Amino acid sequence: MNKRFSFSNIMLWLGFLFIYLPMVILVIYSFNSSRLVTVWGGWSVKWYVGLLDNTQLINAVLRSLEIAFYTAISAVILGTMAAFVLTRVTRFKGRTMFGGLVTAPLVMPEVITGLSLLLLFVAMAQLLGWPSERGIATIWIAHTTFCTAYVAVVVSSRLRELDLSIEEAAMDLGARPLKVFCLITIPMIAPSLAAGAMMSFALSLDDLVLASFVSGPGSTTLPMEVFSAVRLGVKPEINAIASLILLSVSLVTFIAWALTRRAENARKKAIQQAVDEGAKATWQQAPSSAKS
Repeated sequence: MNKRFSFSNIMLWLGFLFIYLPMVILVIYSFNSSRLVTVWGGWSVKWYVGLLDNTQLINAVLRSLEIAFYTAISAVILGTMAAFVLTRVTRFKGRTMFGGLVTAPLVMPEVITGLSLLLLFVAMAQLLGWPSERGIATIWIAHTTFCTAYVAVVVSSRLRELDLSIEEAAMDLGARPLKVFCLITIPMIAPSLAAGAMMSFALSLDDLVLASFVSGPGSTTLPMEVFSAVRLGVKPEINAIASLILLSVSLVTFIAWALTRRAENARKKAIQQAVDEGAKATWQQAPSSAKS
């Protein structure tokens, strides 16, 4: 059988169609001039223009982007700290429990997590007076709790692959641990940090369950707005805003991939240049050693 039509290739293309064909159909129907989503009425961009007048939907988009941005930053910081403890601090009391608590959100249903956080915020409001009302801050805390586990797993896998001899050499030369971490460790794990940030951003932007539990009046996110609108029937504006989000995410992902690949190629080139210079220096020293 031809390799082009092998079973693995056929299943691969079927998988691609299953994942991406609905997105293509959504983008096409976002240019549908008919108000009925299932009836094609010709090409038009009026639904994209109409988004400018839909302040409720635009505010939900901006609110979701703001929460996702804050979540990506906080999740990367906390997840990196947790991953560093799990990989570099090998022995301390309660290490197994700490690892289980870090990865618990990965396996715990979001309904349970959302209900637990809701009860926590209610108890805190009664005892401490904060939060006085649920809104962007409570959603951000909930999303950070959820996304930190993903960042910790991604970063810890990268930290386990690093060559510790480079960090040890820097400390032997007098560098402080904090300086070694900032100037050596972070650049080497930068791709995993970028991957964790993008994953956290996407998970926060997509979340519906947690936000439904911990949100309040005036803090509706985009998934909540879309879910509420879809229950009454899919509107053409939903297709338009979803197409814009797909375009934005695709552009950001492509730019991040290009920058990461460029940085990785530069790192490999620098390593190869250092190896070549070392070999050249060794070759030049060989004749002088032979003469002496």
